[in-house]
Amino acid sequence: MTPNNELRLLPWSGPDGKPCFLSSDDGTGFLSRLADNAEETQLGSGAKILDQALEVLTDPDVDPDELRLLAGDLTRALHDAIRVATSRGRRLPHPAHRAPQEHGPCVPAPPS
Repeated sequence: MTPNNELRLLPWSGPDGKPCFLSSDDGTGFLSRLADNAEETQLGSGAKILDQALEVLTDPDVDPDELRLLAGDLTRALHDAIRVATSRGRRLPHPAHRAPQEHGPCVPAPPS
């Protein structure tokens, strides 16, 4: 099982559109490396689309169809980035549970 008994969310969906997960003891297997490469590609594509968006949005004469295409590309890139962040966030080590620190009594600020 993966650390913390978590399954890795993969950067692609199954044929039915549902998320795919990987159970592995470490991140060095073939599917883990394939997923790492896919995530890197997705994030790189997102950065390129963002650069294009910055150019398009500064054009006062931009065509509405081009804006719709850009919105679709940005939506897909954001979806991919959120999926990568979710996958990586789930694999972060969970700190040991600590009790909240005790603070002294709250003293209101003196009136001004």
